[in-house]
Amino acid sequence: MKKNSGTVFSLAEDNKVIPGCTVSELLSDAGGFYTSVFALGAGTDISPEIYGYPKIWYDLQGEMKMVLSEAGEVNLTEGSVAITPTGTPVGSRTENGAVYLEITLKEDTDMNSFLKSSEVFALKDLVPYQDGKIVNMDLVNDPSMKFVVMSFTKGCALPEHAAPGEALIFALDGEGTIGYEGKEYLIKAGENFKFDKGGAHYVKADGNFKMALLLTLA
Repeated sequence: MKKNSGTVFSLAEDNKVIPGCTVSELLSDAGGFYTSVFALGAGTDISPEIYGYPKIWYDLQGEMKMVLSEAGEVNLTEGSVAITPTGTPVGSRTENGAVYLEITLKEDTDMNSFLKSSEVFALKDLVPYQDGKIVNMDLVNDPSMKFVVMSFTKGCALPEHAAPGEALIFALDGEGTIGYEGKEYLIKAGENFKFDKGGAHYVKADGNFKMALLLTLA
């Protein structure tokens, strides 16, 4: 995964739009799951193409549209997620600029049935808060990759453990504390953090906190 561990950063800020251009950066291709960041300048688009596998689109910054040749357009705003349909042309465009994460899945990927093709969800709204509990939803669960959304309320924590693969954290709501290799880092909504494989870490919440975790295991 092409990011440094042990530092708080922002994928959106690291992939600023270039006027008149579309830019992409491959973050990981572990296990055959391709994870990329796309930055679309104002008024740009990526032409519709047909794929035999779904993709997860997560809008990191700005507003964009999923362009479906047969069904019109689907609007995505910052923090929302959508699953691209298979077997039909799909592209993207933006009027004012946008940055989004694309996770390319496989034809037979085990994906949560809660996620429906072409429907838009706010990623942070997929799991509720419950007092004194950690709530977890696996969006993708594959031997080579997991994509998970979690919520913590005040005082909840994941105890220190080692990462079984490289992991990328997306802070979705509130703020939390990440312990990594003997140091603590405050992370808030819109920021990211990376764990290396084998990196000892923990997560704790002093208030309400939601995050997503992309874990590559191959």
